[in-house]
Amino acid sequence: MSHILLTSDGTYMSIRRTHIVIPEPLVSEIDRLVGKRGRSAFLAQAAEKELRRLEQIRALEKMVGAWKDKDHPELRGGAARWVKQLRKASDRRPQGTGR
Repeated sequence: MSHILLTSDGTYMSIRRTHIVIPEPLVSEIDRLVGKRGRSAFLAQAAEKELRRLEQIRALEKMVGAWKDKDHPELRGGAARWVKQLRKASDRRPQGTGR
């Protein structure tokens, strides 16, 4: 059964009570840091963060092979060398008009 929650920013969100099983030491540590009444919010936030992390990993895995060294010959000697060359070129630019 879902319920509606009014969030702190004034928006409404559907929520659902669920039952999860986690190790007692983990529950104790969460309660120690955020209190029993903050447990659900903490776990929801942790789950959202982990979901974003897993989505990023999945997106990166899909892009494996997209980078082709042949398309970036300027980086053949390594990115650090390329950046150093850019900085040298920038230092050689003519300075202002003496204002």
